[in-house]
Amino acid sequence: MEKYENVGVLGEGSYGMVMKCRHKETKQVVAIKKFLETEDDKVVRKIALREVKMLKQVRHENLINLLEVFRRKRRLYLVFEFVDHTALDELERFPNGAEESYVKKIMWQVLKGVEFCHLHNVIHRDVKPENILISKRGVVKLCDFGFARTIAPPGEVYTDYVATRWYRAPELLVGDTCYGRAVDVWAIGCMFSEMLTGEPLFPGESDIDQLHLIMKCFGNLIGHHREIFRRNPLFIGMRLPEAREVESLDRRYHQLSHSSMDIVKWALRLDPSDRPSCSQLLRHELFTRNGWIPKFTAELRVNIEKEFAENPLLNNLGIAIYGSVHEAKLREIAEKKAHQEVAQVHSGVKSTLESKALDTDSRVRRKEKKKRAKKYAWFLWTLTIVV
Repeated sequence: MEKYENVGVLGEGSYGMVMKCRHKETKQVVAIKKFLETEDDKVVRKIALREVKMLKQVRHENLINLLEVFRRKRRLYLVFEFVDHTALDELERFPNGAEESYVKKIMWQVLKGVEFCHLHNVIHRDVKPENILISKRGVVKLCDFGFARTIAPPGEVYTDYVATRWYRAPELLVGDTCYGRAVDVWAIGCMFSEMLTGEPLFPGESDIDQLHLIMKCFGNLIGHHREIFRRNPLFIGMRLPEAREVESLDRRYHQLSHSSMDIVKWALRLDPSDRPSCSQLLRHELFTRNGWIPKFTAELRVNIEKEFAENPLLNNLGIAIYGSVHEAKLREIAEKKAHQEVAQVHSGVKSTLESKALDTDSRVRRKEKKKRAKKYAWFLWTLTIVV
């Protein structure tokens, strides 16, 4: 902490606190997450180390940048770039929902960030408005990777109790431990609707209530999820509510455009296997019509480059910026590294071949020596018999 000056506390939680600090040398404001006694609490340690691992594994312009990690007095400190605004603040600013044109810019970046995670086999598992940071220039950063994890191989199970309840997919609510990327897509669908309408789509007060609200909108759960619910010991003595009267999203939010409604309903399919990937959602006509993507990415690229230029702590992170000059430089560096690695491989192959030749000679000599030893032992044994 010697490099930083504490300005104030931004928030506190179950696992620690987040402080607003200033880097003494550059005067740049940062956010420092200070965990509880990391060495003594296994749960806190696991969450802290998982977040560090994930953020080092995935670096993207729409993911929060981890600048530094250090330990002090048995506690782990994570230093992040500072962004003081969230999608939750936007919901408070627009209590009746924001304009579709604005929501489209926010959600496109959310999808880009989550898509990048999914392409790198990482599930975030806690996508919600509080975890969507929005900079002054409109750049979105997905944060809080404490519950994120890599996608497990087939047969391996996950923790079922993840994600804030209102954004939790049906498979998580019933206790399915074999889920995948689709849980993030469901959360994105919930958030998309909330940003457009200003009200949470399924504000359940318990897991059962949450399921009831979902079924009231989409009908009964799929058979596989009903079976998991029946077998889950947490729900012994409880009955899964039946959907008698369904109030469709179209009827509930008739003010939404056809394109927005279509993307929300697509992301909120009850069967996870029917939900689209983030890549598919990014190709939806809501984003592709009238050449919107090239125009917006050009605008976004400029804003991201300005943020990098203004923040010296971000310069050495190596983040690709939507095909910008910065990305071209990174590609050039990557190509140089690749050439160096090829050269190392060639030299390594040469030295390996030389060492193999030496090994072959030594093996031949050892074999000859063993043969001679065997012959000599046989000679001594026959000599003993004769005597």
